[in-house]
Amino acid sequence: MNKKTSSRIQWTAAIILGVALGIPGTSHGAAGPIHASDIDVAELTVSKIMKAYRHRRYTAEALTQAYLDRIEQYEESYNAFTFLNPSALEQAHEIDRRRRNGEALGPLAGIPVVIKESMDFVGSPSTAGWAPLSSQAGGVDLFPIKNAVVVDRLIAAGAIILGKTNIPAFSDDGTRANSSWAGPTYNAVDRDLAPGASSSGTATAVAANFAVLGLAEETGGSIQNPAAAQSLVGVKPTFALVPTTGIVPLAGSTRDVAGPIARTVLDAALVMDVLAGYSPEDPKTSASNGHLAAHGYTSQLSKTALHGKRIGLYGPGWRLSDLSPETQDLYERAIEELEVQGATVVEDPFAGSGFAELALPGEPYDFRGTESAAHDFQSYLAGLTFNGDVVGTIDELALITGISPFQPDGGPLSWYVDALPALADSLLHPEDLPDLSGFWALRGQYLSTFDAVMAAHDLDALVFPQTYEAVPELFSAETYAATTESAINIAGLPGVVVPAGQYGSGAPFGLIFVGPLWSEPRLLGYAHDYERATRHRIEADLTL
Repeated sequence: MNKKTSSRIQWTAAIILGVALGIPGTSHGAAGPIHASDIDVAELTVSKIMKAYRHRRYTAEALTQAYLDRIEQYEESYNAFTFLNPSALEQAHEIDRRRRNGEALGPLAGIPVVIKESMDFVGSPSTAGWAPLSSQAGGVDLFPIKNAVVVDRLIAAGAIILGKTNIPAFSDDGTRANSSWAGPTYNAVDRDLAPGASSSGTATAVAANFAVLGLAEETGGSIQNPAAAQSLVGVKPTFALVPTTGIVPLAGSTRDVAGPIARTVLDAALVMDVLAGYSPEDPKTSASNGHLAAHGYTSQLSKTALHGKRIGLYGPGWRLSDLSPETQDLYERAIEELEVQGATVVEDPFAGSGFAELALPGEPYDFRGTESAAHDFQSYLAGLTFNGDVVGTIDELALITGISPFQPDGGPLSWYVDALPALADSLLHPEDLPDLSGFWALRGQYLSTFDAVMAAHDLDALVFPQTYEAVPELFSAETYAATTESAINIAGLPGVVVPAGQYGSGAPFGLIFVGPLWSEPRLLGYAHDYERATRHRIEADLTL
């Protein structure tokens, strides 16, 4: 038994003992003979739970305990978590008290959720998935001074945070979390498959019904990939729509975004209502002013949203890579489904536009925009402490841990330094924002080409297979081949992933709906229409 599993069991034992002794925050309250064992958490949604609360069928505390019981039963087989929140039941108990007293509650009051390990959560160490930053792996523990902005927004909405979820070291893998100090995370649909990354643990926790929904973060595919790999809905927002302050950055000034992973489009849209908008703690989000959904992110959810819409299809004009034959077959079926919903499809609208040629030649992952990594990381370290003292700088971190994440021979981010001379220079003075004019020019090229194509073909959205081929195996050298990574990340465009079937092997197949900047409301509407019409989501059948 490893230290992480042992600590989980100790937490669970404390919770169970508290229930037995009637300790406040662990009892089932005064709502009647309602017990966690009476609640089936499989495929519960926000609307189902809120209806149950209104009818007093169960309490937030009983529901939270039901999820903790499921985690205790299956977590060792799936390794979704890095840490559980020992205060979850106490927080649920407080939600129940407030509900009984008729107090005003947030839109997610009593909803059990998870957050990605890279998101700061006071009381829990911030490890970035990297062994030198985990005492359980022989390193040190750094603690955040305050929560990530998105975590605070969840808490303010009344969500119950069950724990933090596993990631690869520094979120630097789009396929699997095997480089994490906590070990690999398994795909809830099929343990032999890669879970998608870097938000691996969040996707597994949601797919495995360890939580109702979860928060993810993306620099290049890290929301899209795990959502599609585990038959889930994921929202990769427009850059600067959602604050990322308090999240371990990889390209915080240029590409990083945070968004939900959920089992339904409706749940994802409800979370977007909570997350989106300006924060004074994240100045870049001022760009979202005037671009928020006027009537909320659920306002365009409709079973006729696709009717009469013009949808652009994948082709070599977007990217010079072919779909596998089976992916092409699944995509053609999905196209027929879109047409049944009343959409008109447009073949390869980017042909001849020069869009595909903007990609970095010969590279499976386009890392441009990561020139700001040292500056962004040093800024982030101002919010972490070691033994009560602020860490503050990369040099101080290296003194504490004996290694910098950017250094050769062991630093997980050293390959970016080798690839990007501007980043290498930035490491000499990380307190200063490096010259990003080249990246902003590239973003401008992407956006001007994208907008021109959308206008020329009068397109409402694009709908692509999220991946070129089936999800690779967990323990293999194959990587996850996403059709929109890194184009929409460099451009800053939004995308919504929705389940669209499965390969002959049983691996999930997903679509991604892509649109112009700030088009999340209508993309969610289209995805919701498709989801309701097809109901392709695969429900995970967990094994011990």
